[in-house]
Amino acid sequence: MKKYINTGNKDTRSGFGAGLTELGQKNENVVALCADLIGSLKMDDFKKNHPERFFQIGIAEANMIGIAAGLTIGGKIPFTGTFANFSTGRVYDQIRQSVAYSDKNVKICASHAGLTLGEDGATHQILEDIGLMKMLPGMTVINTCDYNQTKAATLAIADHHGPVYLRFGRPSVANFTPENGEFIIGKAILLNEGSDVTIIATGHLVWEALLAAEKLAEKGISAEVINIHTIKPLDEEAILKSIAKTGCVVTAEEHNILGGLGESVARTLALNHPVSQEFVAVQDSFGESGTPDQLMEKYQLNHQAIFAKAEKVVNRK
Repeated sequence: MKKYINTGNKDTRSGFGAGLTELGQKNENVVALCADLIGSLKMDDFKKNHPERFFQIGIAEANMIGIAAGLTIGGKIPFTGTFANFSTGRVYDQIRQSVAYSDKNVKICASHAGLTLGEDGATHQILEDIGLMKMLPGMTVINTCDYNQTKAATLAIADHHGPVYLRFGRPSVANFTPENGEFIIGKAILLNEGSDVTIIATGHLVWEALLAAEKLAEKGISAEVINIHTIKPLDEEAILKSIAKTGCVVTAEEHNILGGLGESVARTLALNHPVSQEFVAVQDSFGESGTPDQLMEKYQLNHQAIFAKAEKVVNRK
């Protein structure tokens, strides 16, 4: 089994900030808009270096999306920044009508996604945003796993024409993907080859999947681990190739069990190659206040949960 090295915990939102800073230097059409959360979204450097291309909209997220849509008409590439809850749920109508329906080249960049927003609680956490965004025709949905991948994704979406939802997080998590690695939208990454069970993970759960695979190996179970950073378009070829070998799958995500990665994988399997599947996800509930670690443990979004589901699904084969 290949060992992945954590080079030091970093927050994925800082990866977005670093990518946006680099884009500001290399692409004069990139503009940034923020809804009064510059520090939280790590947009400080872009604002400092390119004040003429930065727009502080204030706590007016719907207006921010409308302005971003308008800026695309002049050839600009707008990156909007606020919490995932306010990036999607609060402005769904504006995204649907002004961005998705019109196929505007807006990059909706959302921090503090999922439970790991932490102490701010259920009103600020969002666990349904992937579902909201993936159901919009033409919307690309990306959920990155660490600092390096978030930076790479930020750079990549600037070259992709069309609306994108880029989802990342608040806490410091393992940084283990290659620095300056290539990011191909819609292309899954095979992290570990295995023969007994496929673990398909996204976001903060990718590192947990690798930890689970190590524990499974100690029990004699060979786990194949796939990093799905792009939930839409989904790399169905990679998924089907893996489950043809292993015959069962566990999906893992920091999202509601309804509407997320797990359901997209289940649809793919149902249409092509039905096999046993287990889900690591929030069981159709809101979150609550707590530290990220406390919440991930309570809602069973960690390597222990992935390990248990993998054992279960292997026994179901």
